[in-house]
Amino acid sequence: MKYGMNLLLWTDNVTEEHRPLLEQLKRIGFDGIEIPIFDANPDKYAALGVWLDDVGLERTAVTCRGPQDNPISSDPKVRAAGVAANRAVLECCQAGGMKLLCGPYHSALGVFSGRGSTADEWQWGVESMRATAEYAQVCGVTLAVEYLNRFECYLLTCVDELVRFVKEVNHPNCRMMYDTFHANIEEKSVSQAIRACAEVMVHVHISENDRGTPGEGHVQWQETFETLHAVGYDGWLMIEAFGLALPALAAATKIWRRMFADELQLARDGLAFMKAQWAKACGGG
Repeated sequence: MKYGMNLLLWTDNVTEEHRPLLEQLKRIGFDGIEIPIFDANPDKYAALGVWLDDVGLERTAVTCRGPQDNPISSDPKVRAAGVAANRAVLECCQAGGMKLLCGPYHSALGVFSGRGSTADEWQWGVESMRATAEYAQVCGVTLAVEYLNRFECYLLTCVDELVRFVKEVNHPNCRMMYDTFHANIEEKSVSQAIRACAEVMVHVHISENDRGTPGEGHVQWQETFETLHAVGYDGWLMIEAFGLALPALAAATKIWRRMFADELQLARDGLAFMKAQWAKACGGG
């Protein structure tokens, strides 16, 4: 098992100035980090990759799409822009040594039509993701597509939808991730949801119901870790938490009040919680 920390708790633009923070995360005991990619500059991520190797941190990446490059838009030019944007992010992943790209890049974040996805939108999404997966294979990156809750998107909002989507994309580089925050809202049974996606699940976000410190809310953690162990999951357990450091992100994630005392304390406590829960799930008491 690998334990990681999503950097969106601190920044949406990782630069050399964040090196002291990442050195701290390494000392705390994390195996790696998750890097947000919202600016397609492969040279930048190549440079980051060099010093991350020096720090000793592995890394994954996360991105998303917006209305200007929505892969399920009725406008073919906008759909093409979505595929192009995903491909540009994949080039950054290749440059920086990120072998896995997660996130809701299947459709525009926070954009709604007032109804569920149409047959056309679903098919456009599948076609766009297949084109993205083909390029991901060229770049040596695995896609870990993320479903969101119904308040953040409308194309993919539960495990069953995303499993069907991945199977229709039908490409070895297109897989999915499981996020405990979204599952806490949308799934009727945590264990059934994890078992339903086990065959195509390659990444897990550990996120509390209030987006704060894992273990301090009401996510069904024991069931989550026991089922992950039961299905043989052995990938990343990546903490995803959000705070008030980035006003635009706080607005997007609807964080209006402070959910924790300190970002690094959240990281320390979250890592200790994950390790303890995993040890318990494995029979370690």
